[in-house]
Amino acid sequence: MLAKRGLVTVVTGASAGIGRATAREFGRRGHDVALLARNRDRLSAAAAELRASGVRALPITLDVADADRVEAAAAQIEAELGPIDIWVNNAMATIFAPFDRITPQEYRRATEVTYLGQVHGTMSALTRMRARDRGTIVNIGSALAYRAIPLQSVYCGAKFAVRGFTDSLRSELLHDRSAIRLVMVHLPAVNTPQFDWALNKTGQRPQPVPPIYQPEVPARAIVDAALHPVRREVWVGLPTFKAIIANKLAPGLLDRYLAKSGYEGQLTSVPLAGDAPVNLFQSANGDWAAHGRFDDRARGGCVTEVARRHRGVITLALAGVAMGAAALFGRRTRRLTNAAGKQA
Repeated sequence: MLAKRGLVTVVTGASAGIGRATAREFGRRGHDVALLARNRDRLSAAAAELRASGVRALPITLDVADADRVEAAAAQIEAELGPIDIWVNNAMATIFAPFDRITPQEYRRATEVTYLGQVHGTMSALTRMRARDRGTIVNIGSALAYRAIPLQSVYCGAKFAVRGFTDSLRSELLHDRSAIRLVMVHLPAVNTPQFDWALNKTGQRPQPVPPIYQPEVPARAIVDAALHPVRREVWVGLPTFKAIIANKLAPGLLDRYLAKSGYEGQLTSVPLAGDAPVNLFQSANGDWAAHGRFDDRARGGCVTEVARRHRGVITLALAGVAMGAAALFGRRTRRLTNAAGKQA
């Protein structure tokens, strides 16, 4: 169902990867979209895509680690597009490296983007939404916000932090009886350019841990979560479910499993090029868009998406199965009871 035309949505990290796919999906549903990211050229290309679909697009070049720039962008968006209805905190920067090979400056920088960038976006969005007592904020997490893996301590730590502050803020909004909606979307492995431009100290080209999904899969989940936030969290993809539930049941076992397989699952056999781009401290140049280099291995849909879109039918089906099982159990119990009575 198309959203009401004129809704104003903000997407950070919108020049490439999941952010680019998410901005496209909002535009497809009739939203006017503000696109925030560091790379001016890719933002301009993303804005052109949206305008071609008939919606307004406002590209703003900034670094989400700069709270003052984020606040200024929020003011500009409301002045040019109108009141912000939805704010999606998606921007991130990461590092592939063992912990002891990361410098304090690198760790701080990745954390400022991936964690504090979401805090800054939430602050600027919430200030404006509180005045109207309406709006939706979507924070982007990961299966790695529940189950950390080796070689990604920066990313995992930041996503854990995002989950913590999101849960805390949600309780505060409930305490205040606010109508503002806050939802977190946790993602699986996705085919994005981050595996080409993230700072890498392993010496090998990285890869998402299979199965890999196309960025349009989480993009649709993010948009659905923003428009129909009936749950506090959305878990995208069966691997996300498995990782989160398995970690709740047997975290120590997963520690040992990842110690053995966590490295090779994330690294290819291809050596890292000496001139590989790095986007940690400044944007990497290039015409990257939503997809990375794994199109031949990435899936365009997932089981959880089908379940989410057909939740009512599935709920009725499960209820029918439960009722049928209860009826069978009741009949069997009555037969056993009657048989026992005859023997007595």
